[in-house]
Order: sequence, then structure tokens, then C-alpha cells
Amino acid sequence: MMFRRRIGLIVGLFLIGFTALIVYATVHGPRYRVQVCMFFDGRFNCKTVSARGEEAALRSGIQNACADIASGVVDSVNCESSGPKSVRWLDRPSK
Repeated sequence: MMFRRRIGLIVGLFLIGFTALIVYATVHGPRYRVQVCMFFDGRFNCKTVSARGEEAALRSGIQNACADIASGVVDSVNCESSGPKSVRWLDRPSK
């Protein structure tokens, strides 16, 4: 009987901690949202990503867009270094 109470307490504390983590991540979540379009080797792709920093958002957008149009490591590196065809900031806090 004591064992079940202890398990219930552990599960309850875990759920409270998990809920607190979700709330914290929602309140202090990504602040930058960008749509990045890439053109590489005759293919075109756009991705929308969110991140906490401006550079991280832009880099993630480039990498995600290239992931769909480049095949292999060499193509991926070449695509990412070719620069975006377009960048559209959807959420960007004023400095």
C-alpha cells in the first residue's frame, strides 16, 4: 500500500514538472519567425521556421529548405552556401 502511494507521488511530481516545462517553453519560446526560399540546381523550396535568435532562425530556414532540394552532403553544403533566394520575416522583435 505504501509502495503505491510513493509511485503515485512520483508520477504526480513528474506531471507537475512536465506541465511547468511546457508552460515555460510557451511563454519564453521562439521570438523570430522567418520564411526562407532557396533555389539550387534547378529546384526551388521555401520553409518557415521559428527560433529564439535571428541568426538561428535564418540558418534553420536555409538548412530546412536545402534539405528537400539537395541530395547528399556536398549538394547540401553547396545549397546552404549559395544564399537564400528570398527571406521574409514573419515575426521579428524591434531592436
